[in-house]
Amino acid sequence: MRTLHVGLRVSDLEPSLAFYRAVGYTVIGAVETTPFGSLTMLALPGDPFVTIELVHDPARGTVDLGTGFHHLVIQVDSLDATLADLAVKGIAADPPAGAGRADGPQTSWITDPDGYRIELVQWPAGHAEGITTGPAGSAGTRELKCVIEAPEKWNRSPASPARPVGEASPAQTVRW
Repeated sequence: MRTLHVGLRVSDLEPSLAFYRAVGYTVIGAVETTPFGSLTMLALPGDPFVTIELVHDPARGTVDLGTGFHHLVIQVDSLDATLADLAVKGIAADPPAGAGRADGPQTSWITDPDGYRIELVQWPAGHAEGITTGPAGSAGTRELKCVIEAPEKWNRSPASPARPVGEASPAQTVRW
């Protein structure tokens, strides 16, 4: 099995297309009339598969993100170059986190027109493409103490615990 893509409902297709094109996605195809509305398939350069499907149905109104969906992640070759390119295109990004740590990822966040959060990640040199499975020290995996930077910026529902869901306790080890 394999996850094929994520479908994101969008309030207004044109600003969403402009945003995702500025990020680097290209339109692979579209289906104008479905029971869900129009579907626009997007892929990043070099990716052989569609990874995002924009679902647009004007009759459904604006998107309400709710509390279920958290974020997408895009791997970039150079976070600095990506952020500079996005700034030229008018897309604001959060300040980079993790700079100067040779053994960990560098990250930044952007937000699309409907409020979907996108994490941009630059892996350290020698890291596998993406997050992989395997014992600590095997190819493509590293063991680290989970560091959560600026958790006060995270969206929390009134029912959430004292720390954001997914935040590691000080002793918790995760593999990435």
